[in-house]
Order: sequence, then C-alpha cells, then structure tokens
Amino acid sequence: MSETPKRIITGLVMTAILCIIALLEHYGFHATRWAAVIVATGMIAEMVLAIKRAPSNIRGAGNNMLIFTVFLGWLVVVLASAYFVGLRQWVMLLLLMIICAADIGAWLFGNLLGGDKMWERMSPHKTWAGQIAGVICGTGASVLYGLLGTDTFLPQLLWIGISVSLLSQYGDLTSSWIKRRLKLKDFGNIMPGHGGFIDRFDGWIYALPLIWFIMM
Repeated sequence: MSETPKRIITGLVMTAILCIIALLEHYGFHATRWAAVIVATGMIAEMVLAIKRAPSNIRGAGNNMLIFTVFLGWLVVVLASAYFVGLRQWVMLLLLMIICAADIGAWLFGNLLGGDKMWERMSPHKTWAGQIAGVICGTGASVLYGLLGTDTFLPQLLWIGISVSLLSQYGDLTSSWIKRRLKLKDFGNIMPGHGGFIDRFDGWIYALPLIWFIMM
C-alpha cells in the first residue's frame, strides 16, 4: 500500500479515536487526560528504543549520548504536563487546534511559496515562509476557538496562538534534529504514513510544558 492511502486510513482511525474520547468525556470519564498520558508514554518508549537500536558509534559520537539523555528527560516533563493539563479538556482542544492549523499552514504554504530554509542541517524542508504561515494559521485557529466558544474576540488568544504555533514548530525542528543524529527517518511506525508518537505529536514537546507552567 502506498503512503497516501496509509495516511488517509491512519487519519480516519485517529479521528475515530478522538470521537470515542469525546464520548467518554461526555459520560464523565477523564479520557482526555489518559489519552494524553498514553501518547506521552509512547513518546518516551520510542525514544528509549531509538537509543537502544542506534549503532554504538552513533551513541558514542561527540556529545550524542548527553543530547539523547537530555531529550529523554524532557519527554518525562512532557508526560507530567500531559497528566496535569489533560484534565482541562478545553485547553487540550485549543492546543490541538493550534498545532494542527500551524502544521498544515507551514506544510502547505512552505511548499507553495518555497524560499529560504530555516535550519537546513536540522530539517531540510522547513522554510521561513512556512513558519510565518504556520504562525498565522495557528493564531487564526486560536482566535476562531474563542469566537466559537464565546462569540467574543479574546485578545489573549492572539498571544496564545502565536506562542503555541512557534513552540510547536520548534518542537518539530527539535525532533527532526534528534532523528538526524540517530540516523532515523521516523521514530516509529505505530501510525503508518505518519511515523511514531514523537513524529506525530512533536508539537507537544515545548507547547504542552508551557501550558502546564502557565496553569500552575
């Protein structure tokens, strides 16, 4: 099966899972929290396995092992953030909307507009045009969330949209950089066509801990 059908099928499965989570939340289960915890735990497990299967010459090169260990430790912070932020369903929904909009905007307009690369050594396909478009789309999604929920323009959602959009893209860059050091294309294949948990949820890496910090 080619990549496109795999991505479509995986996307439909993920949509079905989101619907089940929403249904469970309706009946009083903390499904959002535990779904977020499962994802974050999967990210940690993928990183551990990636380090284990990396050739010894890669693990021992330069300061790679220190970098991998620090990244793994940060994923534990992401797990703690998922546990605490997961109780606020509306916050997780807002985060999801912003990150998805930023990802789609960066990918779409980055391909359409092209232009200068951001950090080609870290991620060869990311462009400045894509980043700017991603921030605009993510911020638009944040403002739209407020309008749909309250019929009111909430200025603070502008700053939340900008911050989360930027952090989600830098999470993407960080995971790409780690993959290049590990010599991997994807962290895993649990989601065919999308890669693993880290590949799909790398927007959480910095954005989720930020939200947790704000809520503390």
